[in-house]
Amino acid sequence: MADVISDSQVGRLAVERKLMSLEELNDCLEEQKKLLKKEGKRVSLSEVMLRCGFVTRSQIQRLGMDMEDSIARRAQQIPGFQILGKLGQGAMATVFKARQLSLDRIVAIKVLPKKLGENPEFVQRFYKEGRAAARLNHNNIVQAIDVGEAGGYHYFVMEYIDGKTVYDDLAANKIYTEEEALDIVIQVARALEHASERGFVHRDVKPKNVMLTKGGVAKLADMGLARETADLKAAVAEAGRAYGTPYYISPEQIRGEVNIDFRADVYSLGATFYHMVSGKLPFEGTTPAAVMHKHLKEPLIPPDHVVPTLSAGVGEVIEGMMAKKREDRYTSYGDLLTDLEAVARGEPPLQARKRYDDNLLQGLAESGETVEMESPEAEDEPVTATIPLVWVFVIGALLGVSVIVNMILLLIFL
Repeated sequence: MADVISDSQVGRLAVERKLMSLEELNDCLEEQKKLLKKEGKRVSLSEVMLRCGFVTRSQIQRLGMDMEDSIARRAQQIPGFQILGKLGQGAMATVFKARQLSLDRIVAIKVLPKKLGENPEFVQRFYKEGRAAARLNHNNIVQAIDVGEAGGYHYFVMEYIDGKTVYDDLAANKIYTEEEALDIVIQVARALEHASERGFVHRDVKPKNVMLTKGGVAKLADMGLARETADLKAAVAEAGRAYGTPYYISPEQIRGEVNIDFRADVYSLGATFYHMVSGKLPFEGTTPAAVMHKHLKEPLIPPDHVVPTLSAGVGEVIEGMMAKKREDRYTSYGDLLTDLEAVARGEPPLQARKRYDDNLLQGLAESGETVEMESPEAEDEPVTATIPLVWVFVIGALLGVSVIVNMILLLIFL
Protein backbone atom coordinates (compact mmCIF):
# COMPACT_ATOMS: atom_id res chain seq x y z
CA MET A 1 0.00 0.00 0.00
CA ALA A 2 2.93 2.32 0.67
CA ASP A 3 3.71 2.42 -3.04
CA VAL A 4 0.10 3.11 -4.04
CA ILE A 5 0.03 6.76 -2.98
CA SER A 6 2.49 9.29 -4.31
CA ASP A 7 5.20 11.05 -2.28
CA SER A 8 3.31 14.35 -2.26
CA GLN A 9 0.13 12.63 -1.08
CA VAL A 10 1.74 10.53 1.65
CA GLY A 11 3.69 13.49 3.01
CA ARG A 12 0.65 15.76 3.08
CA LEU A 13 -1.57 13.14 4.70
CA ALA A 14 1.03 12.25 7.34
CA VAL A 15 1.24 15.91 8.43
CA GLU A 16 -2.56 16.38 8.27
CA ARG A 17 -3.08 13.27 10.43
CA LYS A 18 -0.44 14.64 12.84
CA LEU A 19 1.73 11.55 12.44
CA MET A 20 4.72 13.83 11.94
CA SER A 21 5.53 17.53 11.91
CA LEU A 22 6.25 19.65 8.85
CA GLU A 23 9.88 19.95 10.01
CA GLU A 24 10.17 16.16 10.20
CA LEU A 25 8.69 15.87 6.70
CA ASN A 26 11.33 18.28 5.36
CA ASP A 27 14.03 16.21 7.08
CA CYS A 28 12.71 13.13 5.27
CA LEU A 29 12.75 14.92 1.93
CA GLU A 30 16.40 15.91 2.48
CA GLU A 31 17.25 12.33 3.45
CA GLN A 32 15.51 11.11 0.28
CA LYS A 33 17.83 13.32 -1.82
CA LYS A 34 20.91 11.99 0.02
CA LEU A 35 19.83 8.39 -0.56
CA LEU A 36 19.38 9.07 -4.27
CA LYS A 37 22.99 10.24 -4.53
CA LYS A 38 24.30 7.45 -2.31
CA GLU A 39 22.35 4.46 -3.69
CA GLY A 40 21.91 5.70 -7.26
CA LYS A 41 18.17 5.03 -7.20
CA ARG A 42 15.10 6.75 -5.86
CA VAL A 43 13.69 5.61 -2.50
CA SER A 44 10.00 6.40 -1.93
CA LEU A 45 9.18 9.00 0.70
CA SER A 46 7.07 6.50 2.64
CA GLU A 47 10.10 4.18 2.89
CA VAL A 48 12.29 7.07 4.09
CA MET A 49 9.69 7.96 6.73
CA LEU A 50 9.76 4.35 7.90
CA ARG A 51 13.58 4.26 8.03
CA CYS A 52 13.64 7.48 10.05
CA GLY A 53 11.13 6.03 12.50
CA PHE A 54 8.55 8.79 12.14
CA VAL A 55 5.73 6.40 11.13
CA THR A 56 4.98 2.68 11.23
CA ARG A 57 4.15 0.48 8.26
CA SER A 58 0.57 0.05 9.45
CA GLN A 59 0.17 3.84 9.61
CA ILE A 60 1.40 4.16 6.01
CA GLN A 61 -1.07 1.48 4.96
CA ARG A 62 -3.93 3.31 6.68
CA LEU A 63 -2.94 6.54 4.91
CA GLY A 64 -3.18 4.72 1.60
CA MET A 65 -6.58 3.28 2.42
CA ASP A 66 -7.86 6.67 3.57
CA MET A 67 -6.78 8.26 0.30
CA GLU A 68 -8.37 5.48 -1.76
CA ASP A 69 -11.63 5.69 0.17
CA SER A 70 -11.79 9.45 -0.22
CA ILE A 71 -11.24 9.44 -3.98
CA ALA A 72 -13.45 6.38 -4.52
CA ARG A 73 -16.34 8.02 -2.66
CA ARG A 74 -16.02 11.09 -4.87
CA ALA A 75 -15.73 8.97 -8.00
CA GLN A 76 -19.00 7.23 -7.13
CA GLN A 77 -20.70 10.59 -7.59
CA ILE A 78 -19.83 10.78 -11.31
CA PRO A 79 -23.26 10.60 -12.98
CA GLY A 80 -23.91 7.67 -15.29
CA PHE A 81 -21.05 5.51 -14.02
CA GLN A 82 -20.69 2.82 -11.37
CA ILE A 83 -17.18 2.49 -9.87
CA LEU A 84 -16.11 -1.16 -9.73
CA GLY A 85 -12.58 -0.85 -8.39
CA LYS A 86 -9.23 0.87 -8.61
CA LEU A 87 -6.83 0.18 -11.47
CA GLY A 88 -3.87 2.34 -10.46
CA GLN A 89 -2.65 5.60 -9.05
CA GLY A 90 0.11 8.07 -9.73
CA ALA A 91 1.07 11.54 -8.59
CA MET A 92 -1.20 13.12 -11.20
CA ALA A 93 -4.36 10.99 -11.12
CA THR A 94 -6.15 7.87 -9.93
CA VAL A 95 -7.69 5.48 -12.47
CA PHE A 96 -10.80 3.43 -11.70
CA LYS A 97 -12.55 0.59 -13.46
CA ALA A 98 -16.21 1.49 -13.94
CA ARG A 99 -19.41 0.54 -15.72
CA GLN A 100 -21.03 3.04 -18.07
CA LEU A 101 -24.67 2.51 -17.18
CA SER A 102 -26.23 3.88 -20.37
CA LEU A 103 -24.36 1.44 -22.65
CA ASP A 104 -23.66 -1.28 -20.05
CA ARG A 105 -19.96 -1.39 -20.89
CA ILE A 106 -16.75 -1.38 -18.86
CA VAL A 107 -14.65 1.79 -19.04
CA ALA A 108 -11.69 3.37 -17.24
CA ILE A 109 -12.06 6.71 -15.45
CA LYS A 110 -9.08 8.91 -14.64
CA VAL A 111 -9.79 11.24 -11.70
CA LEU A 112 -7.67 14.30 -10.92
CA PRO A 113 -6.83 14.71 -7.19
CA LYS A 114 -8.75 17.50 -5.46
CA LYS A 115 -5.61 19.56 -4.80
CA LEU A 116 -4.54 19.45 -8.47
CA GLY A 117 -8.15 20.16 -9.46
CA GLU A 118 -7.76 23.55 -7.77
CA ASN A 119 -4.81 24.41 -10.02
CA PRO A 120 -6.02 25.96 -13.31
CA GLU A 121 -2.87 24.85 -15.16
CA PHE A 122 -3.38 21.17 -14.27
CA VAL A 123 -7.10 21.34 -15.02
CA GLN A 124 -6.41 22.90 -18.42
CA ARG A 125 -3.84 20.20 -19.23
CA PHE A 126 -6.27 17.50 -18.06
CA TYR A 127 -9.04 18.66 -20.40
CA LYS A 128 -6.54 19.23 -23.16
CA GLU A 129 -5.58 15.55 -22.91
CA GLY A 130 -9.23 14.57 -23.25
CA ARG A 131 -9.80 16.79 -26.27
CA ALA A 132 -6.65 15.55 -27.98
CA ALA A 133 -7.61 11.91 -27.46
CA ALA A 134 -11.16 12.59 -28.69
CA ARG A 135 -9.82 13.79 -32.06
CA LEU A 136 -8.00 10.50 -32.63
CA ASN A 137 -9.81 7.38 -33.76
CA HIS A 138 -7.47 4.45 -34.28
CA ASN A 139 -7.43 0.83 -33.17
CA ASN A 140 -3.97 1.30 -31.63
CA ILE A 141 -4.89 4.37 -29.55
CA VAL A 142 -6.86 4.27 -26.28
CA GLN A 143 -10.22 5.81 -27.17
CA ALA A 144 -11.54 8.87 -25.30
CA ILE A 145 -15.19 8.76 -24.22
CA ASP A 146 -16.00 11.75 -22.01
CA VAL A 147 -14.57 14.47 -19.75
CA GLY A 148 -16.30 16.39 -17.02
CA GLU A 149 -16.49 17.49 -13.39
CA ALA A 150 -18.52 16.16 -10.48
CA GLY A 151 -18.36 17.01 -6.78
CA GLY A 152 -15.29 19.14 -7.32
CA TYR A 153 -13.40 16.31 -9.03
CA HIS A 154 -12.43 16.42 -12.71
CA TYR A 155 -12.63 13.13 -14.59
CA PHE A 156 -11.74 11.66 -17.97
CA VAL A 157 -13.55 8.54 -19.21
CA MET A 158 -11.71 6.32 -21.66
CA GLU A 159 -11.64 2.87 -23.21
CA TYR A 160 -10.88 0.11 -20.69
CA ILE A 161 -7.92 -2.09 -21.62
CA ASP A 162 -7.96 -5.52 -20.05
CA GLY A 163 -4.27 -6.27 -20.15
CA LYS A 164 -0.90 -4.82 -19.13
CA THR A 165 1.74 -2.33 -20.25
CA VAL A 166 5.12 -2.95 -21.87
CA TYR A 167 6.59 -1.46 -18.70
CA ASP A 168 5.00 -4.24 -16.63
CA ASP A 169 6.91 -6.80 -18.69
CA LEU A 170 10.19 -4.90 -18.51
CA ALA A 171 9.80 -4.44 -14.73
CA ALA A 172 9.47 -8.22 -14.51
CA ASN A 173 12.84 -8.50 -16.36
CA LYS A 174 11.33 -9.67 -19.62
CA ILE A 175 13.39 -9.14 -22.76
CA TYR A 176 11.20 -9.17 -25.85
CA THR A 177 12.12 -11.32 -28.79
CA GLU A 178 12.81 -9.46 -32.01
CA GLU A 179 9.54 -10.74 -33.47
CA GLU A 180 7.47 -9.71 -30.44
CA ALA A 181 9.01 -6.24 -30.25
CA LEU A 182 8.60 -5.56 -33.97
CA ASP A 183 4.92 -6.49 -33.82
CA ILE A 184 4.29 -4.01 -30.97
CA VAL A 185 6.49 -1.21 -32.35
CA ILE A 186 4.83 -1.45 -35.78
CA GLN A 187 1.41 -1.03 -34.15
CA VAL A 188 2.56 1.97 -32.11
CA ALA A 189 4.19 3.53 -35.19
CA ARG A 190 0.84 3.28 -36.99
CA ALA A 191 -0.87 4.95 -34.02
CA LEU A 192 1.68 7.77 -34.06
CA GLU A 193 1.30 8.14 -37.81
CA HIS A 194 -2.45 8.60 -37.30
CA ALA A 195 -1.83 11.22 -34.59
CA SER A 196 0.74 13.03 -36.74
CA GLU A 197 -1.63 13.17 -39.70
CA ARG A 198 -4.11 14.93 -37.41
CA GLY A 199 -1.53 17.43 -36.27
CA PHE A 200 -0.44 15.96 -32.93
CA VAL A 201 2.92 15.04 -31.47
CA HIS A 202 2.64 12.76 -28.40
CA ARG A 203 5.88 13.84 -26.62
CA ASP A 204 5.82 11.01 -24.05
CA VAL A 205 6.15 7.70 -25.87
CA LYS A 206 7.50 5.16 -23.37
CA PRO A 207 6.82 1.59 -22.14
CA LYS A 208 4.33 2.77 -19.50
CA ASN A 209 2.22 4.38 -22.21
CA VAL A 210 2.06 1.31 -24.44
CA MET A 211 -0.74 -0.95 -23.28
CA LEU A 212 -1.22 -4.52 -24.49
CA THR A 213 -4.56 -6.30 -24.64
CA LYS A 214 -4.81 -10.01 -23.94
CA GLY A 215 -5.26 -10.46 -27.69
CA GLY A 216 -1.90 -8.83 -28.41
CA VAL A 217 -3.18 -5.46 -29.63
CA ALA A 218 -0.93 -2.54 -28.67
CA LYS A 219 -2.66 0.67 -27.53
CA LEU A 220 -0.92 4.02 -27.22
CA ALA A 221 -2.13 5.78 -24.06
CA ASP A 222 -1.82 9.07 -22.17
CA MET A 223 -2.12 12.17 -24.32
CA GLY A 224 -1.29 14.33 -21.29
CA LEU A 225 1.76 15.91 -22.94
CA ALA A 226 0.43 15.83 -26.50
CA ARG A 227 0.62 19.09 -28.40
CA GLU A 228 -0.71 20.29 -31.70
CA THR A 229 2.21 21.05 -33.99
CA ALA A 230 0.34 24.12 -35.27
CA ASP A 231 -0.20 25.52 -31.76
CA LEU A 232 2.53 28.18 -31.90
CA LYS A 233 1.25 29.93 -28.78
CA ALA A 234 1.72 26.79 -26.65
CA ALA A 235 5.08 26.09 -28.28
CA VAL A 236 6.41 29.56 -27.44
CA ALA A 237 5.03 29.37 -23.89
CA GLU A 238 6.85 26.06 -23.32
CA ALA A 239 10.11 27.12 -25.00
CA GLY A 240 13.22 26.34 -22.98
CA ARG A 241 11.49 23.69 -20.83
CA ALA A 242 11.92 19.96 -21.26
CA TYR A 243 8.67 17.99 -21.46
CA GLY A 244 8.94 14.20 -21.50
CA THR A 245 10.39 11.24 -19.61
CA PRO A 246 14.22 11.40 -19.20
CA TYR A 247 14.94 7.79 -20.22
CA TYR A 248 13.11 8.14 -23.54
CA ILE A 249 13.13 11.88 -24.32
CA SER A 250 14.48 13.27 -27.60
CA PRO A 251 17.41 15.74 -27.69
CA GLU A 252 15.26 18.56 -29.08
CA GLN A 253 12.75 18.13 -26.24
CA ILE A 254 15.60 18.34 -23.73
CA ARG A 255 16.75 21.59 -25.31
CA GLY A 256 13.20 22.94 -25.08
CA GLU A 257 13.05 23.76 -28.78
CA VAL A 258 9.93 25.48 -30.08
CA ASN A 259 9.52 23.42 -33.25
CA ILE A 260 8.90 19.90 -31.92
CA ASP A 261 7.53 17.53 -34.57
CA PHE A 262 6.85 13.82 -35.16
CA ARG A 263 10.57 13.02 -35.21
CA ALA A 264 10.65 13.52 -31.43
CA ASP A 265 8.15 10.65 -31.11
CA VAL A 266 10.22 8.56 -33.53
CA TYR A 267 13.21 9.00 -31.19
CA SER A 268 11.19 8.03 -28.09
CA LEU A 269 9.71 5.01 -29.85
CA GLY A 270 13.25 4.02 -30.83
CA ALA A 271 14.36 4.29 -27.19
CA THR A 272 11.38 2.13 -26.16
CA PHE A 273 12.24 -0.39 -28.90
CA TYR A 274 15.85 -0.45 -27.65
CA HIS A 275 14.72 -1.19 -24.08
CA MET A 276 12.35 -3.94 -25.23
CA VAL A 277 14.89 -5.96 -27.23
CA SER A 278 17.97 -5.38 -25.06
CA GLY A 279 16.49 -5.30 -21.58
CA LYS A 280 18.55 -2.15 -20.99
CA LEU A 281 17.85 1.55 -21.17
CA PRO A 282 19.63 3.37 -24.01
CA PHE A 283 21.23 5.74 -21.48
CA GLU A 284 21.43 5.51 -17.69
CA GLY A 285 22.53 7.91 -14.96
CA THR A 286 22.13 8.66 -11.27
CA THR A 287 19.97 11.72 -11.95
CA PRO A 288 17.51 12.77 -14.68
CA ALA A 289 19.94 15.52 -15.70
CA ALA A 290 22.76 12.99 -16.16
CA VAL A 291 20.54 10.78 -18.32
CA MET A 292 19.42 13.69 -20.49
CA HIS A 293 23.02 14.86 -20.94
CA LYS A 294 23.81 11.43 -22.40
CA HIS A 295 20.89 11.69 -24.81
CA LEU A 296 22.45 14.93 -26.02
CA LYS A 297 26.13 13.97 -26.15
CA GLU A 298 26.91 10.30 -25.65
CA PRO A 299 27.04 7.91 -28.64
CA LEU A 300 24.43 5.16 -28.61
CA ILE A 301 25.72 1.61 -28.15
CA PRO A 302 23.90 -0.31 -30.92
CA PRO A 303 21.40 -2.80 -29.46
CA ASP A 304 22.86 -5.65 -31.54
CA HIS A 305 26.17 -5.00 -29.77
CA VAL A 306 24.40 -5.38 -26.41
CA VAL A 307 22.51 -8.50 -27.53
CA PRO A 308 24.54 -10.18 -30.33
CA THR A 309 21.65 -12.45 -31.31
CA LEU A 310 19.67 -9.45 -32.60
CA SER A 311 19.70 -8.93 -36.34
CA ALA A 312 21.76 -6.12 -37.83
CA GLY A 313 18.52 -4.82 -39.34
CA VAL A 314 16.98 -4.11 -35.93
CA GLY A 315 20.15 -2.30 -34.90
CA GLU A 316 20.15 -0.18 -38.05
CA VAL A 317 16.50 0.82 -37.63
CA ILE A 318 16.90 1.76 -33.97
CA GLU A 319 20.04 3.77 -34.71
CA GLY A 320 18.13 5.58 -37.45
CA MET A 321 15.25 6.30 -35.07
CA MET A 322 17.56 7.55 -32.32
CA ALA A 323 19.89 9.76 -34.35
CA LYS A 324 20.94 12.80 -32.29
CA LYS A 325 20.07 15.18 -35.11
CA ARG A 326 16.43 14.87 -36.08
CA GLU A 327 17.25 15.49 -39.75
CA ASP A 328 19.21 12.22 -39.63
CA ARG A 329 16.14 10.27 -38.46
CA TYR A 330 13.34 8.88 -40.61
CA THR A 331 11.66 11.61 -42.60
CA SER A 332 8.21 10.01 -42.41
CA TYR A 333 6.33 7.27 -40.62
CA GLY A 334 5.87 5.67 -44.03
CA ASP A 335 9.63 5.18 -44.39
CA LEU A 336 9.90 3.92 -40.81
CA LEU A 337 7.08 1.41 -41.26
CA THR A 338 8.60 0.23 -44.55
CA ASP A 339 11.83 -0.65 -42.74
CA LEU A 340 10.13 -2.15 -39.67
CA GLU A 341 7.97 -4.38 -41.84
CA ALA A 342 10.97 -5.36 -44.00
CA VAL A 343 12.98 -6.43 -40.93
CA ALA A 344 9.94 -8.34 -39.64
CA ARG A 345 9.99 -10.29 -42.95
CA GLY A 346 13.69 -10.97 -42.56
CA GLU A 347 14.71 -8.43 -45.20
CA PRO A 348 17.22 -5.54 -44.89
CA PRO A 349 15.98 -2.05 -43.87
CA LEU A 350 16.68 -0.30 -47.17
CA GLN A 351 15.51 3.14 -46.01
CA ALA A 352 17.93 3.11 -43.06
CA ARG A 353 20.80 2.01 -45.29
CA LYS A 354 19.98 4.59 -47.93
CA ARG A 355 19.93 7.36 -45.34
CA TYR A 356 23.24 6.12 -43.93
CA ASP A 357 24.83 6.15 -47.39
CA ASP A 358 23.39 9.59 -48.20
CA ASN A 359 24.65 11.03 -44.89
CA LEU A 360 28.10 9.47 -45.46
CA LEU A 361 28.40 10.96 -48.94
CA GLN A 362 27.16 14.35 -47.73
CA GLY A 363 29.68 14.30 -44.89
CA LEU A 364 32.50 13.48 -47.29
CA ALA A 365 31.44 16.23 -49.66
CA GLU A 366 31.40 18.76 -46.84
CA SER A 367 34.75 17.67 -45.38
CA GLY A 368 36.55 17.14 -48.71
CA GLU A 369 37.97 13.84 -47.42
CA THR A 370 38.41 10.70 -49.50
CA VAL A 371 37.37 7.21 -48.50
CA GLU A 372 38.72 3.83 -49.47
CA MET A 373 35.95 1.55 -50.71
CA GLU A 374 35.78 -2.05 -49.56
CA SER A 375 35.80 -4.90 -52.05
CA PRO A 376 32.36 -6.33 -52.87
CA GLU A 377 31.38 -9.35 -50.78
CA ALA A 378 30.75 -11.46 -53.87
CA GLU A 379 33.89 -11.83 -55.93
CA ASP A 380 31.99 -12.17 -59.19
CA GLU A 381 30.12 -8.86 -58.80
CA PRO A 382 31.29 -6.20 -61.27
CA VAL A 383 32.70 -2.95 -59.95
CA THR A 384 32.53 0.20 -62.06
CA ALA A 385 34.54 3.37 -61.61
CA THR A 386 34.65 6.78 -63.28
CA ILE A 387 38.05 8.22 -64.32
CA PRO A 388 38.25 12.02 -64.24
CA LEU A 389 38.70 13.63 -67.71
CA VAL A 390 42.04 15.21 -66.75
CA TRP A 391 43.55 11.77 -66.18
CA VAL A 392 42.43 10.70 -69.64
CA PHE A 393 44.57 13.49 -71.15
CA VAL A 394 47.53 12.70 -68.86
CA ILE A 395 47.46 9.01 -69.72
CA GLY A 396 47.10 9.82 -73.43
CA ALA A 397 50.11 12.17 -73.30
CA LEU A 398 52.24 9.58 -71.54
CA LEU A 399 51.33 6.97 -74.11
CA GLY A 400 52.25 9.39 -76.91
CA VAL A 401 55.65 10.17 -75.33
CA SER A 402 56.27 6.45 -74.87
CA VAL A 403 55.61 5.76 -78.57
CA ILE A 404 57.99 8.57 -79.66
CA VAL A 405 60.77 7.38 -77.33
CA ASN A 406 60.41 3.80 -78.62
CA MET A 407 60.63 4.97 -82.23
CA ILE A 408 63.84 7.00 -81.52
CA LEU A 409 65.48 4.05 -79.79
CA LEU A 410 64.51 1.77 -82.67
CA LEU A 411 66.18 4.15 -85.21
CA ILE A 412 69.39 4.40 -83.11
CA PHE A 413 69.88 0.67 -82.82
CA LEU A 414 69.03 0.00 -86.43
